[in-house]
Amino acid sequence: MPITRGAKKSHRSSLRKREFNLRRKDKVSRAIKSLKKLVTSGKKKEAEAMMREVQSALDKAVKGKTLKKNTASRKKSRLSKLIKKLS
Repeated sequence: MPITRGAKKSHRSSLRKREFNLRRKDKVSRAIKSLKKLVTSGKKKEAEAMMREVQSALDKAVKGKTLKKNTASRKKSRLSKLIKKLS
């Protein structure tokens, strides 16, 4: 447990940030799951439309420093590769 006043304040702030980051990561993972479902069912048009949402969610996570830039770009690259395989 934090003892000093500054430590207590930073603990409160870290709890707020944690909740926000978990919410953002959850949004990213849900978008990725729904995209993968579309890919496995073979719906290329819908998957391409969903890819825009996934990219947006990933970019917002990077902007808010929830995810690192290279992690997001790696995920985008792998997902777009999956969609390209559909044809």
